[in-house]
Amino acid sequence: MTEAPMDPHASPEEEWALATLAIRAGHERTHEQEHAEPIFPTSSFVYESAAEAAAKFAGDVPGNIYSRFTNPTVRTFEQRLAALEGGERCVATSSGMAAILSTALALLSAGDEIVASRSLFGSTVSLFDKYLGKLGITTRYVELADLAAWEAAMTPATKLLFAETPSNPLSELVDIAALAEIAHRHDALLAIDNCFLTPALQRPLDLGADLVIHSATKYLDGQGRAIGGAVVGREAELEEVFGVVRTCGPCLSPFNAWIFTKGLETLALRMKAHCENAQALAEWLEAHPAVARVHYSGLASHPQHALAARQQQGFGAVLGFEVRGGREAAWSVIDATRLLSITGNLGDVKTTITHPATTTHARLSPEQKAAAGIAEGLIRVAVGLEAIDDIRADLARGLDALV
Repeated sequence: MTEAPMDPHASPEEEWALATLAIRAGHERTHEQEHAEPIFPTSSFVYESAAEAAAKFAGDVPGNIYSRFTNPTVRTFEQRLAALEGGERCVATSSGMAAILSTALALLSAGDEIVASRSLFGSTVSLFDKYLGKLGITTRYVELADLAAWEAAMTPATKLLFAETPSNPLSELVDIAALAEIAHRHDALLAIDNCFLTPALQRPLDLGADLVIHSATKYLDGQGRAIGGAVVGREAELEEVFGVVRTCGPCLSPFNAWIFTKGLETLALRMKAHCENAQALAEWLEAHPAVARVHYSGLASHPQHALAARQQQGFGAVLGFEVRGGREAAWSVIDATRLLSITGNLGDVKTTITHPATTTHARLSPEQKAAAGIAEGLIRVAVGLEAIDDIRADLARGLDALV
Protein backbone atom coordinates (compact mmCIF):
# COMPACT_ATOMS: atom_id res chain seq x y z
CA MET A 1 0.00 0.00 0.00
CA THR A 2 1.41 3.37 -1.02
CA GLU A 3 1.59 5.98 1.71
CA ALA A 4 -0.08 9.31 1.08
CA PRO A 5 2.40 12.09 0.32
CA MET A 6 3.29 14.28 3.27
CA ASP A 7 1.64 17.70 3.25
CA PRO A 8 4.49 20.21 2.82
CA HIS A 9 2.45 22.78 4.73
CA ALA A 10 1.64 20.52 7.69
CA SER A 11 2.43 21.99 11.10
CA PRO A 12 4.65 19.79 13.30
CA GLU A 13 3.35 21.53 16.43
CA GLU A 14 4.58 18.82 18.77
CA GLU A 15 8.14 19.79 17.81
CA TRP A 16 7.76 23.56 18.13
CA ALA A 17 9.03 25.65 21.04
CA LEU A 18 6.58 27.64 23.14
CA ALA A 19 7.45 30.95 21.45
CA THR A 20 6.70 29.41 18.07
CA LEU A 21 3.45 27.82 19.23
CA ALA A 22 2.32 31.20 20.57
CA ILE A 23 2.60 32.65 17.09
CA ARG A 24 1.68 29.75 14.79
CA ALA A 25 -0.49 27.15 16.54
CA GLY A 26 -4.19 26.78 15.82
CA HIS A 27 -4.50 28.92 12.69
CA GLU A 28 -6.07 27.09 9.76
CA ARG A 29 -6.01 29.39 6.75
CA THR A 30 -9.24 29.88 4.87
CA HIS A 31 -9.56 29.81 1.06
CA GLU A 32 -8.57 33.50 1.15
CA GLN A 33 -5.03 32.47 2.22
CA GLU A 34 -4.81 35.22 4.83
CA HIS A 35 -1.55 35.61 6.77
CA ALA A 36 -3.04 37.03 9.98
CA GLU A 37 -5.79 35.23 11.85
CA PRO A 38 -9.26 36.33 10.68
CA ILE A 39 -12.24 37.29 12.84
CA PHE A 40 -15.56 35.57 12.22
CA PRO A 41 -18.12 37.94 13.82
CA THR A 42 -21.14 35.85 12.96
CA SER A 43 -23.82 34.31 15.11
CA SER A 44 -24.61 31.41 12.79
CA PHE A 45 -23.42 29.45 9.76
CA VAL A 46 -25.13 28.26 6.59
CA TYR A 47 -25.19 24.85 4.89
CA GLU A 48 -25.33 23.60 1.34
CA SER A 49 -28.27 21.33 2.10
CA ALA A 50 -30.68 20.19 4.77
CA ALA A 51 -28.74 16.93 5.00
CA GLU A 52 -25.50 18.77 5.74
CA ALA A 53 -27.22 20.81 8.44
CA ALA A 54 -28.68 17.67 10.01
CA ALA A 55 -25.32 15.90 9.99
CA LYS A 56 -23.54 18.81 11.67
CA PHE A 57 -26.25 19.32 14.27
CA ALA A 58 -26.13 15.60 15.04
CA GLY A 59 -22.36 15.68 15.40
CA ASP A 60 -21.87 13.15 12.62
CA VAL A 61 -19.86 15.65 10.60
CA PRO A 62 -17.58 18.27 12.18
CA GLY A 63 -18.37 21.88 11.45
CA ASN A 64 -19.74 25.15 12.73
CA ILE A 65 -23.29 25.39 14.02
CA TYR A 66 -23.79 28.45 16.24
CA SER A 67 -21.20 30.81 17.71
CA ARG A 68 -22.26 30.10 21.26
CA PHE A 69 -20.23 26.91 20.99
CA THR A 70 -18.59 26.69 17.54
CA ASN A 71 -16.74 29.65 16.07
CA PRO A 72 -13.52 29.52 14.02
CA THR A 73 -11.91 32.50 15.77
CA VAL A 74 -12.62 31.09 19.21
CA ARG A 75 -11.36 27.70 18.08
CA THR A 76 -8.03 29.20 16.98
CA PHE A 77 -7.53 30.72 20.43
CA GLU A 78 -8.50 27.47 22.14
CA GLN A 79 -6.14 25.36 20.06
CA ARG A 80 -3.26 27.78 20.52
CA LEU A 81 -3.66 27.99 24.30
CA ALA A 82 -4.01 24.20 24.57
CA ALA A 83 -0.74 23.85 22.67
CA LEU A 84 1.01 26.33 24.99
CA GLU A 85 -0.21 24.56 28.14
CA GLY A 86 0.45 21.08 26.77
CA GLY A 87 -3.21 20.09 27.10
CA GLU A 88 -5.36 17.93 24.87
CA ARG A 89 -8.12 20.53 24.64
CA CYS A 90 -9.12 24.03 25.69
CA VAL A 91 -12.58 25.49 26.18
CA ALA A 92 -12.84 29.28 26.13
CA THR A 93 -15.35 31.17 28.26
CA SER A 94 -16.67 34.69 28.70
CA SER A 95 -14.46 35.41 31.73
CA GLY A 96 -12.09 33.76 34.17
CA MET A 97 -14.89 33.38 36.68
CA ALA A 98 -17.03 31.75 33.98
CA ALA A 99 -14.18 29.27 33.44
CA ILE A 100 -14.22 28.31 37.12
CA LEU A 101 -18.03 28.11 37.23
CA SER A 102 -18.19 26.01 34.06
CA THR A 103 -15.58 23.62 35.44
CA ALA A 104 -17.49 23.19 38.69
CA LEU A 105 -20.85 22.69 37.00
CA ALA A 106 -19.33 20.18 34.60
CA LEU A 107 -17.43 18.02 37.06
CA LEU A 108 -19.23 18.30 40.41
CA SER A 109 -22.60 17.25 41.77
CA ALA A 110 -24.59 17.82 44.95
CA GLY A 111 -22.79 16.19 47.85
CA ASP A 112 -19.33 16.59 46.31
CA GLU A 113 -16.61 18.54 48.09
CA ILE A 114 -13.88 20.95 47.03
CA VAL A 115 -10.69 21.48 48.97
CA ALA A 116 -9.25 24.88 48.12
CA SER A 117 -6.53 27.23 49.20
CA ARG A 118 -7.40 30.07 51.54
CA SER A 119 -5.37 32.30 49.23
CA LEU A 120 -7.92 32.64 46.46
CA PHE A 121 -9.31 35.58 44.54
CA GLY A 122 -12.25 36.98 46.50
CA SER A 123 -14.81 36.27 43.79
CA THR A 124 -13.69 32.63 43.65
CA VAL A 125 -14.39 32.29 47.36
CA SER A 126 -17.83 33.87 46.90
CA LEU A 127 -18.58 31.52 44.01
CA PHE A 128 -17.59 28.45 46.00
CA ASP A 129 -19.33 29.42 49.24
CA LYS A 130 -22.46 31.26 48.12
CA TYR A 131 -23.41 29.82 44.77
CA LEU A 132 -21.92 26.33 44.66
CA GLY A 133 -23.04 25.99 48.27
CA LYS A 134 -26.63 26.42 47.09
CA LEU A 135 -26.13 23.39 44.87
CA GLY A 136 -24.99 21.22 47.76
CA ILE A 137 -21.28 21.45 46.95
CA THR A 138 -19.14 22.07 50.05
CA THR A 139 -15.76 23.80 50.07
CA ARG A 140 -13.11 23.53 52.76
CA TYR A 141 -10.14 25.88 52.83
CA VAL A 142 -6.56 25.11 53.82
CA GLU A 143 -3.24 26.91 53.86
CA LEU A 144 -1.85 26.88 50.34
CA ALA A 145 1.66 25.65 51.16
CA ASP A 146 0.66 23.15 53.86
CA LEU A 147 0.52 19.77 52.12
CA ALA A 148 -0.38 18.03 55.38
CA ALA A 149 -3.43 20.27 55.67
CA TRP A 150 -4.53 19.38 52.14
CA GLU A 151 -4.14 15.69 52.97
CA ALA A 152 -6.08 16.02 56.22
CA ALA A 153 -8.96 17.81 54.47
CA MET A 154 -9.57 15.01 51.98
CA THR A 155 -12.67 12.84 52.35
CA PRO A 156 -14.31 10.24 50.09
CA ALA A 157 -16.56 13.06 48.84
CA THR A 158 -13.66 15.28 47.72
CA LYS A 159 -13.72 15.52 43.93
CA LEU A 160 -11.72 18.68 43.21
CA LEU A 161 -8.67 20.45 44.62
CA PHE A 162 -8.34 24.08 43.57
CA ALA A 163 -5.38 26.43 44.02
CA GLU A 164 -3.83 29.62 42.69
CA THR A 165 -0.06 29.38 42.69
CA PRO A 166 1.46 31.87 43.10
CA SER A 167 -1.33 33.43 45.11
CA ASN A 168 -2.85 36.89 44.84
CA PRO A 169 -1.35 39.10 46.22
CA LEU A 170 1.14 37.39 48.59
CA SER A 171 3.01 35.23 46.07
CA GLU A 172 2.49 32.09 48.13
CA LEU A 173 3.09 28.76 46.36
CA VAL A 174 2.22 25.13 46.59
CA ASP A 175 4.26 22.22 45.29
CA ILE A 176 2.05 21.31 42.32
CA ALA A 177 3.52 17.85 41.78
CA ALA A 178 3.07 16.92 45.44
CA LEU A 179 -0.47 18.30 45.50
CA ALA A 180 -1.33 16.37 42.34
CA GLU A 181 -0.14 13.18 44.03
CA ILE A 182 -2.48 13.85 46.96
CA ALA A 183 -5.42 14.54 44.64
CA HIS A 184 -4.91 11.44 42.54
CA ARG A 185 -4.40 9.15 45.53
CA HIS A 186 -7.90 10.19 46.63
CA ASP A 187 -9.42 9.92 43.13
CA ALA A 188 -9.85 13.69 42.88
CA LEU A 189 -8.87 16.22 40.21
CA LEU A 190 -6.43 19.09 40.67
CA ALA A 191 -7.19 22.45 39.07
CA ILE A 192 -4.56 25.20 39.05
CA ASP A 193 -5.36 28.84 38.32
CA ASN A 194 -2.36 29.80 36.17
CA CYS A 195 -3.33 33.31 35.11
CA PHE A 196 -0.53 34.99 37.09
CA LEU A 197 2.29 33.10 35.40
CA THR A 198 0.79 31.83 32.12
CA PRO A 199 2.32 28.88 30.27
CA ALA A 200 5.31 31.07 29.47
CA LEU A 201 6.43 30.71 33.11
CA GLN A 202 4.60 27.63 34.46
CA ARG A 203 2.91 24.56 32.95
CA PRO A 204 0.85 22.88 35.69
CA LEU A 205 -0.21 19.97 33.48
CA ASP A 206 3.43 18.96 33.11
CA LEU A 207 3.63 18.84 36.92
CA GLY A 208 0.62 16.55 37.29
CA ALA A 209 -2.35 18.91 37.45
CA ASP A 210 -5.50 17.85 35.61
CA LEU A 211 -6.94 21.24 34.75
CA VAL A 212 -5.55 24.72 34.17
CA ILE A 213 -7.78 27.75 34.62
CA HIS A 214 -7.12 31.14 33.03
CA SER A 215 -8.51 34.60 33.23
CA ALA A 216 -7.45 35.49 29.70
CA THR A 217 -8.24 39.07 30.67
CA LYS A 218 -4.86 39.18 32.39
CA TYR A 219 -1.52 38.34 30.78
CA LEU A 220 -2.85 36.29 27.87
CA ASP A 221 -4.24 39.54 26.50
CA GLY A 222 -1.56 41.65 28.13
CA GLN A 223 -3.03 45.07 27.39
CA GLY A 224 -6.25 45.23 29.38
CA ARG A 225 -8.51 45.22 26.33
CA ALA A 226 -10.98 42.39 26.77
CA ILE A 227 -12.63 39.96 29.21
CA GLY A 228 -12.37 36.21 28.77
CA GLY A 229 -11.38 32.91 30.32
CA ALA A 230 -10.33 29.39 29.48
CA VAL A 231 -10.01 25.86 30.85
CA VAL A 232 -7.30 23.51 29.55
CA GLY A 233 -6.88 19.80 30.22
CA ARG A 234 -7.75 16.33 28.96
CA GLU A 235 -10.41 15.63 26.39
CA ALA A 236 -12.59 13.67 28.84
CA GLU A 237 -13.02 16.49 31.35
CA LEU A 238 -13.03 19.26 28.74
CA GLU A 239 -15.88 17.66 26.81
CA GLU A 240 -17.97 18.05 29.97
CA VAL A 241 -16.89 21.69 30.35
CA PHE A 242 -17.75 22.26 26.69
CA GLY A 243 -21.21 20.87 27.39
CA VAL A 244 -21.77 23.54 30.04
CA VAL A 245 -20.63 26.32 27.72
CA ARG A 246 -22.78 24.96 24.90
CA THR A 247 -25.90 24.64 27.02
CA CYS A 248 -25.58 27.45 29.56
CA GLY A 249 -23.93 30.00 27.28
CA PRO A 250 -20.92 31.56 29.08
CA CYS A 251 -19.13 31.72 25.74
CA LEU A 252 -16.27 33.88 24.50
CA SER A 253 -17.00 36.40 21.75
CA PRO A 254 -15.10 36.04 18.46
CA PHE A 255 -13.66 39.54 18.75
CA ASN A 256 -12.27 38.91 22.24
CA ALA A 257 -10.90 35.55 21.10
CA TRP A 258 -9.06 37.32 18.28
CA ILE A 259 -7.59 39.83 20.76
CA PHE A 260 -6.36 37.03 23.01
CA THR A 261 -4.90 35.11 20.07
CA LYS A 262 -2.90 38.16 19.03
CA GLY A 263 -1.87 38.69 22.66
CA LEU A 264 -0.40 35.20 22.80
CA GLU A 265 2.02 36.09 20.01
CA THR A 266 4.04 38.32 22.36
CA LEU A 267 3.40 36.37 25.57
CA ALA A 268 6.90 34.97 26.08
CA LEU A 269 8.59 38.30 25.41
CA ARG A 270 6.19 40.23 27.62
CA MET A 271 6.43 37.85 30.56
CA LYS A 272 10.23 37.96 30.47
CA ALA A 273 10.17 41.76 30.55
CA HIS A 274 7.50 41.81 33.28
CA CYS A 275 9.64 39.52 35.44
CA GLU A 276 12.73 41.68 35.01
CA ASN A 277 10.87 44.82 36.08
CA ALA A 278 9.15 43.07 38.99
CA GLN A 279 12.42 41.64 40.30
CA ALA A 280 14.09 45.06 40.23
CA LEU A 281 11.11 46.70 41.95
CA ALA A 282 10.87 44.01 44.63
CA GLU A 283 14.54 44.39 45.52
CA TRP A 284 14.19 48.17 45.72
CA LEU A 285 11.07 47.93 47.89
CA GLU A 286 12.72 45.46 50.24
CA ALA A 287 15.43 48.03 50.97
CA HIS A 288 13.03 50.96 51.53
CA PRO A 289 12.66 51.98 55.20
CA ALA A 290 8.90 52.56 54.90
CA VAL A 291 8.28 49.00 53.74
CA ALA A 292 7.82 46.35 56.42
CA ARG A 293 7.69 43.34 54.10
CA VAL A 294 7.72 42.44 50.42
CA HIS A 295 5.87 39.40 49.07
CA TYR A 296 7.58 38.22 45.88
CA SER A 297 8.89 34.74 45.23
CA GLY A 298 11.83 36.06 43.23
CA LEU A 299 13.41 37.38 46.42
CA ALA A 300 15.84 35.13 48.25
CA SER A 301 14.03 36.14 51.46
CA HIS A 302 10.77 34.56 50.25
CA PRO A 303 10.21 31.33 52.22
CA GLN A 304 9.37 29.42 49.03
CA HIS A 305 11.97 30.92 46.73
CA ALA A 306 13.58 27.53 46.06
CA LEU A 307 10.24 25.95 45.15
CA ALA A 308 9.42 28.85 42.82
CA ALA A 309 12.78 28.48 41.09
CA ARG A 310 12.16 24.74 40.66
CA GLN A 311 8.61 24.66 39.28
CA GLN A 312 8.47 28.01 37.50
CA GLN A 313 10.45 29.50 34.63
CA GLY A 314 10.11 32.97 36.14
CA PHE A 315 8.66 34.70 39.18
CA GLY A 316 5.89 36.73 37.58
CA ALA A 317 4.93 40.38 37.69
CA VAL A 318 2.62 40.65 40.72
CA LEU A 319 3.98 41.56 44.12
CA GLY A 320 2.61 42.73 47.41
CA PHE A 321 4.28 44.93 49.97
CA GLU A 322 3.24 46.06 53.41
CA VAL A 323 3.82 49.57 54.66
CA ARG A 324 3.95 50.60 58.28
CA GLY A 325 0.88 52.59 59.33
CA GLY A 326 -1.99 50.40 58.11
CA ARG A 327 -4.71 51.54 55.72
CA GLU A 328 -4.05 55.26 56.08
CA ALA A 329 -0.40 54.83 55.09
CA ALA A 330 -1.22 52.43 52.25
CA TRP A 331 -3.82 54.79 50.80
CA SER A 332 -1.41 57.71 51.02
CA VAL A 333 1.16 55.81 48.96
CA ILE A 334 -1.44 54.86 46.37
CA ASP A 335 -2.86 58.38 46.17
CA ALA A 336 0.60 59.89 45.72
CA THR A 337 1.20 58.03 42.46
CA ARG A 338 0.97 59.90 39.18
CA LEU A 339 2.09 57.24 36.70
CA LEU A 340 0.69 53.99 38.10
CA SER A 341 -2.96 53.18 37.37
CA ILE A 342 -5.15 52.80 40.45
CA THR A 343 -7.23 49.80 39.41
CA GLY A 344 -8.01 46.29 40.57
CA ASN A 345 -7.10 44.74 37.23
CA LEU A 346 -3.68 43.29 36.44
CA GLY A 347 -1.80 41.69 33.58
CA ASP A 348 -1.43 44.94 31.67
CA VAL A 349 1.62 46.53 30.08
CA LYS A 350 0.67 49.48 32.29
CA THR A 351 1.64 49.10 35.96
CA THR A 352 -1.39 48.93 38.24
CA ILE A 353 -1.68 49.48 41.98
CA THR A 354 -4.47 48.66 44.42
CA HIS A 355 -5.32 48.16 48.09
CA PRO A 356 -6.50 44.53 48.27
CA ALA A 357 -8.31 44.81 51.62
CA THR A 358 -10.75 47.35 50.19
CA THR A 359 -10.89 46.27 46.53
CA THR A 360 -10.08 42.77 45.26
CA HIS A 361 -10.67 41.13 48.66
CA ALA A 362 -13.20 43.61 50.06
CA ARG A 363 -16.05 41.08 50.09
CA LEU A 364 -14.21 38.73 52.40
CA SER A 365 -15.04 38.82 56.09
CA PRO A 366 -12.43 40.16 58.52
CA GLU A 367 -11.73 36.59 59.55
CA GLN A 368 -11.26 35.47 55.94
CA LYS A 369 -8.95 38.41 55.26
CA ALA A 370 -6.86 37.60 58.30
CA ALA A 371 -6.63 33.93 57.27
CA ALA A 372 -5.57 34.95 53.75
CA GLY A 373 -2.97 37.43 55.03
CA ILE A 374 -4.74 40.49 53.61
CA ALA A 375 -3.48 43.19 55.98
CA GLU A 376 -4.66 46.80 55.97
CA GLY A 377 -1.15 48.00 55.14
CA LEU A 378 -0.83 45.69 52.13
CA ILE A 379 -0.47 47.17 48.63
CA ARG A 380 -0.47 45.12 45.44
CA VAL A 381 1.47 46.18 42.38
CA ALA A 382 1.19 44.41 39.04
CA VAL A 383 4.40 45.58 37.45
CA GLY A 384 4.08 46.68 33.85
CA LEU A 385 6.56 47.41 31.09
CA GLU A 386 7.28 51.08 31.69
CA ALA A 387 10.85 52.09 32.48
CA ILE A 388 11.70 50.72 35.91
CA ASP A 389 13.18 54.03 37.02
CA ASP A 390 9.84 55.74 36.37
CA ILE A 391 7.93 53.07 38.32
CA ARG A 392 10.28 53.38 41.29
CA ALA A 393 10.13 57.18 41.24
CA ASP A 394 6.34 57.13 41.25
CA LEU A 395 6.21 54.86 44.31
CA ALA A 396 8.99 56.75 46.05
CA ARG A 397 6.83 59.88 46.11
CA GLY A 398 4.48 58.29 48.63
CA LEU A 399 6.88 55.95 50.38
CA ASP A 400 9.45 58.64 51.11
CA ALA A 401 6.77 60.71 52.80
CA LEU A 402 6.18 57.90 55.32
CA VAL A 403 9.75 57.88 56.57
